[in-house]
Amino acid sequence: MENIASAKAVKELCERYGFAFSKSLGQNFLINPSVCPRIAELGGAEGANVLEIGPGFGVLTRELARRARRVLAIEIDQAVLPVLDETLAGLDNVRVLHGDALKLDLAQLLREEFGDAPAVVCANLPYYVTSPMIMSLLEQRLPIEAVTVMVQKEAALRLCAQMGTRACGAVTAAVRYYSEPRILFQVSRGSFLPPPKVDSCVIRLDLRKEPGPQAADEALLFRLIRAAFSQRRKTLANPVSTGLSLPKETVLAALSDLGLSSSARAEELTLAQFAALSDRLGGQTHE
Repeated sequence: MENIASAKAVKELCERYGFAFSKSLGQNFLINPSVCPRIAELGGAEGANVLEIGPGFGVLTRELARRARRVLAIEIDQAVLPVLDETLAGLDNVRVLHGDALKLDLAQLLREEFGDAPAVVCANLPYYVTSPMIMSLLEQRLPIEAVTVMVQKEAALRLCAQMGTRACGAVTAAVRYYSEPRILFQVSRGSFLPPPKVDSCVIRLDLRKEPGPQAADEALLFRLIRAAFSQRRKTLANPVSTGLSLPKETVLAALSDLGLSSSARAEELTLAQFAALSDRLGGQTHE
């Protein structure tokens, strides 16, 4: 069918299928025709196997299908499926699956769809699911080479921040542990229907072959990071001692051993320093 990346086309599809945008699902469909080709190209879709999460009316899906070997699109909203039957008609390298990507066995689905071949992820993620979905993709150690997603600008700045800066947070550390993140380009709120209240950014996470910097106890590392950033305005020793159930003196001693100031805050540490602190505190914590 004709280009559907326009307000006119999206409104016509809504009328034809009696579709109403769901605020609870964070539905904002792209109507800027220049955005999806850039996502597909910069996301590495050319000749690749692609997992798309939340295809909406299929604007991005169609661009992915033009370049990819195969596309598996997971859509949570059953009301969208009849629309996709029309907008994706004739694209025999696309499979649409109805389900919640946060609850599905993605490892099994990728094996069934793509065999042993790796895949890339391209998606226009609803804002409410950004961090959970990204962390789910990273933590499962799926056969994925890169994740290219559209997210709220504020989230993009946090996800792609450098460690040791004021913009970083616990999710920054987690993302950098598993990948190399970067912002690709900004997308204005007017590029969507209905328009959100904020601008967006497209980011790409290139997954590391091995996570790092390595820590002896990965679970403890992330407990430490979450505790450290839980009270980011306080010096590191206070939230860490509380979060890990350790005497404050033990944490202060560990900081001193690593050459870190007793007044250091979470945002000042690099990921390597968090890993070193985790190893130094290992064996002294309890669940």
